[in-house]
Amino acid sequence: VLHYQPQYDLASGRLVGVEALLRWDRPGHGLVPPSRFIPILEETRLIVPVGEWVLKTACETMCRWQGAGYTGIRMAVNLSAVQFRQGGLPEMVDRVLRQTGLEPGLLELEITESIAMFNEREVMGTLSALKALGVLLAIDDFGTGYSSLGYIKHFPVDKLKIDRTFIKDIIRDHGDVAIVRAILAMAASLRFDVIAEGVESAEQAALLRGYGCQGAQGFHFGRPVPETRLLDTLRAEGRRADTGMHKGGGLDEATARAMSALADAV
Repeated sequence: VLHYQPQYDLASGRLVGVEALLRWDRPGHGLVPPSRFIPILEETRLIVPVGEWVLKTACETMCRWQGAGYTGIRMAVNLSAVQFRQGGLPEMVDRVLRQTGLEPGLLELEITESIAMFNEREVMGTLSALKALGVLLAIDDFGTGYSSLGYIKHFPVDKLKIDRTFIKDIIRDHGDVAIVRAILAMAASLRFDVIAEGVESAEQAALLRGYGCQGAQGFHFGRPVPETRLLDTLRAEGRRADTGMHKGGGLDEATARAMSALADAV
């Protein structure tokens, strides 16, 4: 299943985006933590069909929200390094956009810094092809990888997401403050937007806003929740009250087989 976590603009306090997060509701076990099943999906390469299902479902959800009058927000979806190495990623994204009818500018694809460790020419070619589709690109967990800043400045990305490890103790750790301010200064010079992950208090949000960070997400703003509960948040934002929301379809056959195989592996 997909859960959705809101993202907020720190200056205006408005909800401006939502990140789609994969959750596994395993029969008889409840929700299984992503840290337990996503590595297995990647190791077995089941992440490829599951990842396409995640992207398609998220795009379909955003189309429903747009049709119901919920505008001014974007949908963020994580891409696995395995999907990136698989080949044909831009073609898959293009296919999903055409199938769902979602406007490309409403989709933000998140990649990790580790992708920069691949062949630079191939990475640049894939990112450029994705960018040509009209989608936005973000580097997730920024600051925790081993990518060269020389690569980052050439990547056609729009946003950096500061990893939660630098936010957790930012109120009392001067080292974290220095790192966050350095990232913000670099991003401003390169004209990247910045969003902080793992914001858990009003004090952290206020500090980040004062430093010039554009956006934030974390438990202070909202935990990842099912679509029905996220829609309650949109209503609270003063958006259109009647959504016409319906439950999305279940897993397609290929994804259902992948999740069944995962259950056997765990």
